[in-house]
Amino acid sequence: MLQNIRDNSQGWIAKTIIGVIVVLLALTGFDAIFNSAGNDNSAAEVNGEKISRYDLDQAVNMQRRQLAQQLGGDFDASLLDDKLLRDAALSSLVERTLLLQGAQKNGFDFSSQALDQLILQTPEFQVDGVFNAARFDQVIQQMGYSRLQFRDLLKQEMLIGQLRAGISGTGFVTEQQVDNFARLEMQTRDFSSLIVPADSSAVTPADDEIRKFYDANAERFRSPEQVVLEYVELNKEAFFDQVEVSDEALQELYQKQIANLSEQRRAAHILIEGNDPKAKSTLEDISKRLQAGEDFAALAKEFSQDPGSASEGGDLGFAGRDVYDPAFEEALYALQEGQVSAPVQTEFGWHLIKLLGVQSPEIPSFDSMKPELVRELKAQQVEQRFVEASKQLEDSAFEASDLAQPAQELGLTVQTTPAFPREGGEGIAANRQVIQAAFSDEVLVDGANSSVIELDPNTTVVVRVKQHLEAKALELDQVRDAIVQQLQRSKAAEKARSEGEELLTKLRDGQVVERQWQVVEAATRNQEGVQPAVLQAVFRMPKPAAKDQPTYAGMSLANGDFVLLRLNGVNEPEQALSDAERDNYRRFLASRAGQQDFAAYRQKLQEQAEIERY
Repeated sequence: MLQNIRDNSQGWIAKTIIGVIVVLLALTGFDAIFNSAGNDNSAAEVNGEKISRYDLDQAVNMQRRQLAQQLGGDFDASLLDDKLLRDAALSSLVERTLLLQGAQKNGFDFSSQALDQLILQTPEFQVDGVFNAARFDQVIQQMGYSRLQFRDLLKQEMLIGQLRAGISGTGFVTEQQVDNFARLEMQTRDFSSLIVPADSSAVTPADDEIRKFYDANAERFRSPEQVVLEYVELNKEAFFDQVEVSDEALQELYQKQIANLSEQRRAAHILIEGNDPKAKSTLEDISKRLQAGEDFAALAKEFSQDPGSASEGGDLGFAGRDVYDPAFEEALYALQEGQVSAPVQTEFGWHLIKLLGVQSPEIPSFDSMKPELVRELKAQQVEQRFVEASKQLEDSAFEASDLAQPAQELGLTVQTTPAFPREGGEGIAANRQVIQAAFSDEVLVDGANSSVIELDPNTTVVVRVKQHLEAKALELDQVRDAIVQQLQRSKAAEKARSEGEELLTKLRDGQVVERQWQVVEAATRNQEGVQPAVLQAVFRMPKPAAKDQPTYAGMSLANGDFVLLRLNGVNEPEQALSDAERDNYRRFLASRAGQQDFAAYRQKLQEQAEIERY
């Protein structure tokens, strides 16, 4: 069984690695989730393995950023429940820890060489289709990772992925299950429908009904408590025009940066796994054939045991230093273009290495890099000025009774927000910290300026309440139209349902309803032109006892209409499944069974684990 799981765990890698990298790339600006923080305060303990509060904080940040990315402009930070977010993040960390423990317990591993291949073949780390070490460093540094941290996290993702794919890949179904599922899936149904419309225009609520509804739902008809804020905003970008950099400093930085550009070498190799004499002897035989004039790429395709490069003739693409095993790298950098090394031993086995090409870095001109250099040098001064200005804003806002003094001292403009409730609003009013400050006792009740609030790494604000609008009951005249529409919809839907159920009773009693039925023949489960809710109801209806004995059902629709359904017949598939159809159904059912197996495995890990949350 374990071997089957391992076998099934191999095909998932190419499908998931890009997704893993893309997610990591999207969530820039924070340290590695499982980076060591030197924090002994634990958030939880799983089978003796601790999850630190630092890990939890980073996971919460990740979830918050993921939500912001997924929702885009619709993201409203004020609606996030921090406790729910934290509980969800901790549950995710606990499950991740359990899965890593499960992978290790079951002997899964992901070699350093396999990690190298993933990194080399990831498009986000390539320039013009070729791995670029400088690009790799730039990307992972943007994410807050060192090379070692990134490789550790990537290995963890691969181990969990192996475990998931391995267990899911062992799911299987019988041919009888395939036949039964296909029979139900390919079944069609003949039915007719009759709509009893909910006509809101035919309903005129009486004044006493409107008043009664208003009185019974008074809490629904209140304007929310709102505030109007004044605020001053300090933006880091504004400081860039206030600082200067010297030509000498620019030249010094330019020379430093071009010195970091490194040569790239394109390697190909033939790998024979194992470090025993037999592996070395096999590679020596291949080396003799190369010396006799045989083609390196052809021999790599025939003999190399590196699954990532064998089909490409052993080609590993371009890479700089500190990517390969030290012994491999030393041999590679000793070669001239076109040369093949003697057998080289690494922890992965024995290699023959060929240097396919050398790519010298293109040195950009000073003028082309000058804007970037200017910004980088200015950024160092700007950061210091921004910190100092933020501190000055904090002190001035604390001492002042309004925002006029801080604005004057720092050359800022006092701005005003539209009124917004405790749920938040637009602009800075969408920021959770701003909302909390605005409705805090210190700012709302005492009338004080807030402390400095960081909207993002480049922007801070101080707010104060300009106007407090208490919640109050809305007059009946203000909400009369909304109440009328609500009563019209509900009474029309009630009338349609009553009439529809009366007709349904007649139909089931064998009476004829002389109405215009909409006929649908051989409807499938995803029949176009039929509402999904109607289709679900049709396929739940019992099969008619005979052709002249249809079954009936009825249901209310979301718009208030009532629909009567008459099931005339159930059609079983007549043709046998083709091989392609059977394979598709088998794969689908096996995949579903595998997912259920993995869900059961996760549940078992939870049940058997010793988990303590602090």
